[in-house]
Amino acid sequence: MTPEHPSRLAEALRRHDWLLSAWPWRALAYLVSTVPIAGVLSIGLLVIVGPLLAAVNALRLHGRPPSLALMLFLATSSLILLALAPIVSFPVAAVERWRLRLVDGRPLPSPSWPGLAARYRSAGTWREVAYLFGLGGVAPIAYWVFLVLVLLDLGMITSPWLAGDPTESVVILGRVESTGEAVPYAIVGVLLLPVFCYAGGLLAAVQAAVARWALAWPVDTAALREVARSRTRLVGAYEAERRRIERDLHDGAQPRLTSLTLQLGLARLDVPEDSPAARPLAVAHDQARGLMVMLRQLVHGIRPQSLTDLGLAGAVRELADAATVAVTVHADVDGELPEIVETTAYFVVSEALGNVARHAGATRADVRLTRVGGDLVVEVSDDGGGGADPSRGTGLTGLADRVAAVDGRLLLSSPPGGPTLVRVELPCRR
Repeated sequence: MTPEHPSRLAEALRRHDWLLSAWPWRALAYLVSTVPIAGVLSIGLLVIVGPLLAAVNALRLHGRPPSLALMLFLATSSLILLALAPIVSFPVAAVERWRLRLVDGRPLPSPSWPGLAARYRSAGTWREVAYLFGLGGVAPIAYWVFLVLVLLDLGMITSPWLAGDPTESVVILGRVESTGEAVPYAIVGVLLLPVFCYAGGLLAAVQAAVARWALAWPVDTAALREVARSRTRLVGAYEAERRRIERDLHDGAQPRLTSLTLQLGLARLDVPEDSPAARPLAVAHDQARGLMVMLRQLVHGIRPQSLTDLGLAGAVRELADAATVAVTVHADVDGELPEIVETTAYFVVSEALGNVARHAGATRADVRLTRVGGDLVVEVSDDGGGGADPSRGTGLTGLADRVAAVDGRLLLSSPPGGPTLVRVELPCRR
């Protein structure tokens, strides 16, 4: 959702129109619907907690240790509760995920039943169990405290009418025996109503945040690792294929096209200008030369020859010399770099300098290449007007995708008025 329509209660609480929106009612619905669920869960916990507290109290006051029967009961009940908790928590957690939509519009998908054995082995299951124990143990205490404070505030508001009976007195913070004495309490109570609205919203927001953390099943890290490995293999295979195409074009097609262009040029010299074949031959010669330029650009776009001949620092300095603005290059990249990292860094600088020339309105730019730990850090800054936005199609989105493909990250700082800094961090693992 847009900032004008917050998607969750925590965002809405920070808005000035909180009390005039529907969010207080949604928070109230969330709190009220929690009461029966927390009540049932708390009764189940009291079966164990009640006798345990009685035994602890007897030991503290009278020094009597708990009986063997009580200890067996507590041990058996605890084991049964722990055994049933993963099963009971599944439907309750599904209801909690559904209720969470009252105060948080972000989707929280419910996992399907994985099987009884898998249910006990899953870390997500025990997070659900921990949340349910909190819902049955901590939530009732917090709700009771909040309810007592609300009732006290309502007592303050209604105290002028209650104290109007001369046969009775009202006790708030002290004994109130007349309407005049109760009026200040009533005013304070009315002023506290917005505070309690915010407090109730905060209570609901905290519970929703805990619920989202506990009920969102953890990401399968093993699957993520396999995805990362698969992406690395695909990137490596893609880069190898690019290099093969480059070699085929550079060593195969390009020399043949060069030879064809030369042959056509020689043929033009041998054909008289007034010959009917002169004009078609000239057109063919021009097309061959245009194709040569196009093929050279294609080869350069796959992997610039300057990278192979000059290395990353030299290739970047060549880009700087060809730029339409003054560019200063600071390179400290001693040591060999993986080819994919060199290629990615080169195109990062090329795209960034292209953006400087086309969009920034800058007079100068700086390029820094440094090794920081195991990463190659590329920074391109300019003194232009700033305001770079990937959504406006300045090539930054594609650049970020290229960087992410090699497990790097792109950082952009471009406030309105400038300056702009593009920082790319590329891991140099081999």
